[in-house]
Amino acid sequence: MPGFTTILVANRGEIACRVIRSAQALGYKTVAVYSEADAGALHAQQADRAICIGPAEAKQSYLNIDAVIAAAKATSADAVHPGYGFLSENADFAKACADAGLIFIGPPASAIAAMGNKAAAKQRMIAAGVPCVPGYQGSDQSDVTLARESEQIGLPVMVKAAAGGGGRGMRLVHTAADLGDAIRTARHEAENAFGSGELILEKAVVNGRHIEIQVFADSHGNCIHLGERDCSVQRRHQKVIEEAPSPAVNADLRAQMGVAAVAAAKAISYIGAGTVEFLLDANGKDFYFLEMNTRLQVEHPVTEAITGLDLVALQIRVAAGEALPLTQDDVRLDGHAIEVRLYAEAPAQNFLPQSGQLALWSPPAGIRVDHGLHARDQQITPFYDPMIAKLIAHGGTREEARRRLIAALEQTAALGISTNRGFLIELLSHKEFAAGKATTAFIPQYFASPATPVADAALQAIAALLWFERGATQFGHDPADAWSSNGSLAWPVKLGIGEGSAKLAVTVLGKDRYRINDADYTVTSRGDTRLRVTAGGIERDVVYAFAGDELHLSSGAADLACRDLTWAPPAEAEGAAERELRAPMNGKIVAVLAAAGDQVQKGQRLVVMEAMKMQHEMVARVDATIEALPVKVGDQVAARQLLAALTPANAS
Repeated sequence: MPGFTTILVANRGEIACRVIRSAQALGYKTVAVYSEADAGALHAQQADRAICIGPAEAKQSYLNIDAVIAAAKATSADAVHPGYGFLSENADFAKACADAGLIFIGPPASAIAAMGNKAAAKQRMIAAGVPCVPGYQGSDQSDVTLARESEQIGLPVMVKAAAGGGGRGMRLVHTAADLGDAIRTARHEAENAFGSGELILEKAVVNGRHIEIQVFADSHGNCIHLGERDCSVQRRHQKVIEEAPSPAVNADLRAQMGVAAVAAAKAISYIGAGTVEFLLDANGKDFYFLEMNTRLQVEHPVTEAITGLDLVALQIRVAAGEALPLTQDDVRLDGHAIEVRLYAEAPAQNFLPQSGQLALWSPPAGIRVDHGLHARDQQITPFYDPMIAKLIAHGGTREEARRRLIAALEQTAALGISTNRGFLIELLSHKEFAAGKATTAFIPQYFASPATPVADAALQAIAALLWFERGATQFGHDPADAWSSNGSLAWPVKLGIGEGSAKLAVTVLGKDRYRINDADYTVTSRGDTRLRVTAGGIERDVVYAFAGDELHLSSGAADLACRDLTWAPPAEAEGAAERELRAPMNGKIVAVLAAAGDQVQKGQRLVVMEAMKMQHEMVARVDATIEALPVKVGDQVAARQLLAALTPANAS
């Protein structure tokens, strides 16, 4: 029977913290690995030992098999848990661990290899009698063949990377005219993300549900399922909300899908935790195999919540040679659980990933929050996935879990960069989701152009109050000194909010009492990052943080970022966005598609950046001539760095 005492966690962030927590609870020593960008990270501090494995780029650190194996040897680790992402579904890594005498806390390399390529996996599942989506998974990868096969399948089709997952290398194609670009971008993205540009085609199941079954197998021949998770709410084919059980699955359908999932696992002699993903047709009866994830899933906490099981602890026990401690008949589902993924992204800008300094992180109390962040000064780097945290609410009913999660999100503060917090609240509050009817078309149908939740006049007034107090304090004055018995001293404050501004007037009425424009505000309590303010007879909590020249506030569903422009010089002339193409975030230049002197048209692609594991195309906003293009392929660029200088065609 395998024996080990020290587990190296070959991952980072919240999943590394999660694995460390369960491993230590079982009495194991733990080792964290970290890149140079993650020096001082929470997961490195929580482990018993920590070791740096390379530079910031994942290929040189978290994806470097030799570096991870060397780290295990240097720290006397005798087992490796891969978490999810990075090397978790890499058969070569699992084999390298075995060759080095390390216990891999996951399935055998042969099982990973069997499911690691979607084309081969699908062929194996067809042979095993598991229902599969009609499509093409052949070896001929020419554009001509893919175009012909897509025509035979019938549009719409899904172009998917044969290797990897997480929405990378995946494009939904509705028209034949879009197929060529979809193949090109999917192939290029897949090559960069997974090292393979192989693609498959699948018939798109419209208005279906993304249902996955959690399976668990041991080395003694036992294999069971732990029910389903509904992961239908997605953006860019990446999951945003997950829940268990699914509101669309009854006991009979659960049993059918469970049998199919167990058959899939047994077909590849699976061991450990795995997830078999299906698409449930809009008719609510027919389901089709999508893929099998041979690892722990991001959304595993909702299964833990309704089963009462610690899946990481089960992984470790199975890897140690123990038999599963329960049979299929022992599995009980209790209540309902919903998880959301809090991302550093701007939903109103097509979910553009964000990077930068997180000035304040204040998670809510009362629910489970999985994260790997310090309270202050946490850097969200451009090198890794932009997920900040997972919030998981459990309740006796689905409605109770939904209400608890909304309340928790309203109490969450992630200040300093744009996040999808307000967007998540809108999703959970939507009547279609509340009714349990959300399909994979939910976000495209109802949130095709998400808007940023608007900060109301009261939140802007509180921002003006904080800027006023800060200015007074910096000059050594008590803000109350500005009080006047006749109330005539109104101090101007001009806030810069996005591309616009707001003018307010602050009058001090007494200590912690202000009139801002025409309304009165009283600060009833305050802390380093929190205020409780009464306005119009209503008290509200506000969380805030100053970060450089910006103030970030959060209250309810709304976030506000603003600058103090009271004494700033006149703004630059309008039209800068048409004359300058700047990087929206830190990233790497992977393609330069034009040159200085070129005449370009509105919408023409000029530069392609790679950041947060995704490619982002930078386009001209108007017809123009390129005056300068000071970047080249391979350059690392910072947020707001100039990519191209343009002269609009209509410039006088």
